[in-house]
Amino acid sequence: MKRSTLITIIIALILIFGAYLWGMSQISLVEPVGRLTITKIGNPDMFPNHGNAEVLGEFAAKTGSKCVLVVHYGGDSNYRHFDQDSFLSSSGEVSVLELAFVDPSTYKTYVDWGEAISTFFFGIPKDRYTYRADGISFQTLDEALAYVDSEAQNRGQEGPIPMFFHGTVRTGSPFTNPGCGFPLYTQITWKEYGRFGAYYYIMKGLVWPFLSNRYYPYEISHLSSLQTLYNQGKLDYTNG
Repeated sequence: MKRSTLITIIIALILIFGAYLWGMSQISLVEPVGRLTITKIGNPDMFPNHGNAEVLGEFAAKTGSKCVLVVHYGGDSNYRHFDQDSFLSSSGEVSVLELAFVDPSTYKTYVDWGEAISTFFFGIPKDRYTYRADGISFQTLDEALAYVDSEAQNRGQEGPIPMFFHGTVRTGSPFTNPGCGFPLYTQITWKEYGRFGAYYYIMKGLVWPFLSNRYYPYEISHLSSLQTLYNQGKLDYTNG
C-alpha cells in the first residue's frame, strides 16, 4: 500500500471517528471532560466556593452550560447538588450535580489492576455497583442517570452536561492512580459513547487537570503534605 494511500485512510478514519463523537454528543446526556483534580486541598471539597468548585463553575459557564456533573467513588457523603457562583454565567451561578457509585464489596483507595484490565476490555458489568445522588440510592445506572437528567432539566439545562470525575488520590501517586470516580466516569462514557469513544475520552480526560486546573501546580508541589493533612483530618475548613 502506498504511503499516500495509507495517510488518506488514516485521515478518513479520524474524520469519521470525529463525526461519530460529535453526533453522539448531540444526543447524549453528558459530554465527558475528564479528571477534575489530583488531591484534596480542603475537605469537604465538593462545597460552594471551594477552589475546585470554582473551577467547575467557570468551566460550565464558559461552555454555556447551566449544570456540571462530578462523579465519585461513594464514601460517607450523600453527594448533594449545590449551586456555585460564577460571574461568567448568565444566571450568575452553575448547578454542580454529583453522582457516586457504591462498591458493595469494599471501599478502595488503591488501584485494583485486575479489575482495571478487565474493565478496559469488557467494560463494567451492569450489576457491579449501586449509585447515590442527593442522598438517594439507585440500584441501576439507568435509574441514577434518569435522576441526574431530571435535575438538570429542572435547572434549564440544554444539551449534554459536562462531566468530570473527581480524581483525588489520598495516598500515592496521581500519575499511576486516576483517583476518585474514575470507574463511574468510564462506565457512563462507555454507555453513552461506546467502547472506542470511552477510550478516547479516558485518554483525553486523564490529562485535563495537568493542563487546565489552576490549582494543579500547588497540588502537585504539596502533594505529600496535603495527603498527610487530609488523612489526619486536618483539612476540614467547615469546623473553624
